[in-house]
Amino acid sequence: MNKGWTGFNIASVVIGFAFLYLPIVILVIYSFNASQLVTVWGGFSTRWYGQLFSNRGLLDAAWVTLRVGLLSATVATILGTLAAVALTRYTRFRGRVLFTGMVYAPLVMPEVITGLSLLLLFVAIDFDRGFWTVTLAHVTFSMCFVAVVVQSRLLSFDRSLEEAAMDLGATPARTFLFVTLPVVWPAVIAGWMLAFTLSLDDLVIASFTSGPGATTLPMKIYSQVRLGVTPEINAVCTILVGLVTLGVITATLVNKRREVKKSREGELAMA
Repeated sequence: MNKGWTGFNIASVVIGFAFLYLPIVILVIYSFNASQLVTVWGGFSTRWYGQLFSNRGLLDAAWVTLRVGLLSATVATILGTLAAVALTRYTRFRGRVLFTGMVYAPLVMPEVITGLSLLLLFVAIDFDRGFWTVTLAHVTFSMCFVAVVVQSRLLSFDRSLEEAAMDLGATPARTFLFVTLPVVWPAVIAGWMLAFTLSLDDLVIASFTSGPGATTLPMKIYSQVRLGVTPEINAVCTILVGLVTLGVITATLVNKRREVKKSREGELAMA
């Protein structure tokens, strides 16, 4: 055994992972509980998944959450990528400090403050709260996470590739689309997935900015949990955990396959 792996280190890792993932495992197990009492095991059953798909309220909330997540993550990825390019490529311009602070402010701003400020903004401009206000709110706080991820990749990007493309006659826009973007694409995808996950998970900001007909799934789950946890809640949470896990595994496999392909191409080029 590696000398670095002492009994204390192993116990710390086991306790840490158990603290993080054991509640999720218990939730998944009890989603297949035949008993209506979530704390009493009554045998294996999948009937709650059947009842879940007949629960119109949860399905509508899930559909709203999915639409908000897809749209807000896409817009946040575009804006966050452009912000990262501006901060990386243009190190000196008037108002750069203010721009940097505005981009990264949501990272350290409490969600209650962000939600309340957006609520006051929408009320001040007489903008009816609903699907679009929740989407704009999610774009606001998730864009900064995309900017951080993409900027970290751009900082290690070889600028000579862009310079060579422009020396050969490519415009800055074509250089970005056909040289820079393909190289930083994994970071862009990672930023999109992070923004999408944050949108799915958000409760506080959505509670401030939502309106009639725009109840998200976390809001729906929270409103039902206050009256008592039902097996249907365990089922819908299990489905969400499965979707997130599938997305992470897929992204990992795609990135690994791309790295193997690049490694092979490099070996062929050197041969």
